[in-house]
Amino acid sequence: MPAIEVGRICVKQFGREQGNKCVIVDVMDKSFILVTGPKKLSGVKRRRVNLNHVAPLEDKIEINKGASDEEVTQVLEDSGKTELMKA
Repeated sequence: MPAIEVGRICVKQFGREQGNKCVIVDVMDKSFILVTGPKKLSGVKRRRVNLNHVAPLEDKIEINKGASDEEVTQVLEDSGKTELMKA
């Protein structure tokens, strides 16, 4: 399993956004992370998520800790991962 780190792309496994992909924006503590889709790209709102409710993927993007949704969207477009996030 890949490490939980800022920029790692994950799949939500529980909740109303189940099955959608998201990006880790911040690691809050040993149990919670902050993720974003961004909402307009994959349908996942920026929110705090239990670590056990996401499955990390191999893909990773280079973003700063606490990056805004606009910054995340720009990096995803530059790296060509927008189709991955929509799937």
